Amino acid sequence: MLTELRKQLPAEAVVTDSDVVEGYRRDSADLVAAGTPLALLRPSNTTEVQTIMAWASATGTIVVPRGAGTGLSGGATAIDGCVIVSMERMTIIRNFDPTNGTVTVEAGVINADVGRAVADRGLFYPPDPGSFEVSTIGGNLATNAGGMRCVKYGVTRNSVLGLEVVLADGRLLRTGGKTIKNVAGLDLTQLFVGSEGVLGIITAATLRLRPTPVATATFVASFADLEAGGEALNAIFASGATPSMLEIMDNATINAVENHQRMDLDRNAALLILGQTDGSDAERQADEIVDVCEKHGAELAMATSDPQEGEMLMRPRRLAGWATMEQSPTVIEDVGVPRTRLPELLGKIAKISADTGLSIATVGHAGDGNVHPMLQLPDLSDASRARAMEAADQICAAALELDGTITGEHGIGELKRHWLPNQLDEVSLDVQASVKRSLDPSGILNPGRGF
Repeated sequence: MLTELRKQLPAEAVVTDSDVVEGYRRDSADLVAAGTPLALLRPSNTTEVQTIMAWASATGTIVVPRGAGTGLSGGATAIDGCVIVSMERMTIIRNFDPTNGTVTVEAGVINADVGRAVADRGLFYPPDPGSFEVSTIGGNLATNAGGMRCVKYGVTRNSVLGLEVVLADGRLLRTGGKTIKNVAGLDLTQLFVGSEGVLGIITAATLRLRPTPVATATFVASFADLEAGGEALNAIFASGATPSMLEIMDNATINAVENHQRMDLDRNAALLILGQTDGSDAERQADEIVDVCEKHGAELAMATSDPQEGEMLMRPRRLAGWATMEQSPTVIEDVGVPRTRLPELLGKIAKISADTGLSIATVGHAGDGNVHPMLQLPDLSDASRARAMEAADQICAAALELDGTITGEHGIGELKRHWLPNQLDEVSLDVQASVKRSLDPSGILNPGRGF
């Protein structure tokens, strides 16, 4: 099978060396078992991706698209007999239009590199997942990734104007364009954003940029108990404040960060609220949020308009995931609820931790109700994995009980497929399956993932 493909692609694009392939078999979901792929394919341009898909369609070969492997749902984990299509070599920024505030990039471009490429023209790219320094635009698009700025600027789909997608049979589909308004035909752009590689392989995207805020202010407040912190969050929501970031860290997360690097956080605090405001009145908004926190029992609350001090205050939040994973094998969950129900969810997670005996460090995006309970396992034995799955199931159930979702930004992948029918009804699942059958009748694109 590979002999014919080797004739059509550059020699370096087809890799079968087991030592090299091993590094591409898994994403960051430890609970999903990795299969053994037939080969690793590393195309350098869209034409080569089309060649791969035409070959895969003709031979019935399973294709697993892959970005940087930072996904946490098993959506890029290898399947036995598949080919892994890594987009790491497609790293060209094709067009930057600062006047219209757009940039067209290939799927392998790193998220943070987009921001760096446009910064000197007074622009920035809003989506900032925790892995923004290593994750790719293609992977962000496939999962509709979020980040800390979602509360004000939205998730990835809110910054996408158009896509270039290679379909299962090798045809090239272009969606959307460079205009802010575009209602010509069905919105196929949004169909592919968040589709987790089951409808096609995104090879490039036209992204919408925003003007860099003229000023930024940072605030932080700590609370002795979850109830007071929850009341403060709801008061912030009710105040009409529009922070550009509104984050939380619970006690377990605070201590994980302090164990990783001393930052003089209060190890006894039950909840830390931190975030930023931006714009011409950033300092005033931050001060108002501090006042709200103080009125609702904050033991410590402060704000600063100094950029360096602001980065220092936000650093614990940026370190939270890495610091927790450093301590033990960690399963990072991803659920969301209406943001006013976040205090209830935090209470349920604390009870799940006590009932299962698993330490759960919760961090998240309070501004949009999306949190990441991080399950800390003693080891990766079958017993520990089973206990983690039990806790994860209970967390998903708790989110749904509170009118929430089983995933806010990490995607369904393979890890959460068994929970999808608990959130989506038969009609919704049937419609999505019909779209899949239409675009991928042979079922070769990332089967068993997403919907």
